Amino acid sequence: MTPQPPEHAPPPAVTVVGIGADGWAGLPEAARAELAAAQVLIGAGRQLDLLPPRCAGTRVPWPSPLRPAVPGLLAAHEGSRIAVLASGDPMFYGIGRALTEVLGPDRLHVLPHPSSVSYACARIGWPLEDTEVVTLVGRPAARLAAALHEGRRILVLSADATTPATVAALLRDHGFGPSRMRVLEQLGGEDEACAEGTADGWDHPAGDPLNVVAVECRTAPGALRLGAVPGLPDEAYAHDGQLTKRHIRAVTLGVLAPAPGELLWDIGGGSGSIAIEWMRVHPSCRAVTVERDPVRAARIAENADRLGVPGLRVVTGRAPDCLDRLPTPDAVFIGGGLTAPGLLDTCLAALPPGGRLVANTVTLESEALLAARHKEHGGELTRLAVSHAVPVGTFTGWRQAMPVTQWSVRKATQLPGDDR
Repeated sequence: MTPQPPEHAPPPAVTVVGIGADGWAGLPEAARAELAAAQVLIGAGRQLDLLPPRCAGTRVPWPSPLRPAVPGLLAAHEGSRIAVLASGDPMFYGIGRALTEVLGPDRLHVLPHPSSVSYACARIGWPLEDTEVVTLVGRPAARLAAALHEGRRILVLSADATTPATVAALLRDHGFGPSRMRVLEQLGGEDEACAEGTADGWDHPAGDPLNVVAVECRTAPGALRLGAVPGLPDEAYAHDGQLTKRHIRAVTLGVLAPAPGELLWDIGGGSGSIAIEWMRVHPSCRAVTVERDPVRAARIAENADRLGVPGLRVVTGRAPDCLDRLPTPDAVFIGGGLTAPGLLDTCLAALPPGGRLVANTVTLESEALLAARHKEHGGELTRLAVSHAVPVGTFTGWRQAMPVTQWSVRKATQLPGDDR
């Protein structure tokens, strides 16, 4: 048999060139050559203005909003040699991600530039591997709250010139007013500058929109301390009494066992504490909380913002009626409404093999239901009891909270009637 010549992969459809504040002067020769040869140049207006006349391709500024426009813009120039300009490293919170999702990695050629994070760490002497990065570009400022811990170093990628003042206000509001702030502008460029102060005393006027905020976290005296593991103080939540208390919450999250990227359904959200602390485990953890009371649903959203997980999706409605419109979960927690007809069966059916379900109750009626399901499906049935020391006259005694019955089960296979 005659050997067939190897098939050659098509050339990349798009070259992505990272560019810094130093513009053309800071680009290596390979990047310059790609930009000079491109027939179409796509980027932000300020980036396109950094290119010299020798880059003669048609210049196309990104529209706003950017992300939805990517497929159509690339399709409009199909067949042309396209170069896209990106700030710094295109694959670090940059346009490289969107382009990869649209084109696939094989049709993309990326030429990175040092990121603003690398520049910032180099300027202030922070080891990059020990520095947390939070982007507020196109994202709510409330995301920063989950990263605030005494002694932590955080780099905030700013959306614009107003971000430093927003960061200072958030730090003050969360008990981190003494934190040191440095705003690093135009990193790597001729107009590089730095403004410095504390969140409590931050009064610098808005500067350059290209900036990174470096935060050294320091707590104010008496500020409520929030740890990095489940079981936050009950005082961290606004609630009307519908709150899974701290110790039970810590045990429940331990049994739910969140992992990066997983999705939780929190049924009967109450104050949202289970879903919120699930999401605080890792930035990629996702959750949907279902709460039938609109006042409580609004309170859940406020708690989520306050505790740094504004991405929590709150669904106002009754379970199981509203569950068929939700994405498939990795785990389900039921904290209320267990006796609603069909709720447990619907949740079990929604889980894929390997998914986890945890249900808590304090009533005899729901406890009987969980005992029956335990007999049918196995898993673990646990009684959780917590007592607190309280004054008894001039002495001290134990006051027991209502015991909680918990059923947890891991779905091994598809159950009869599963259709998701």
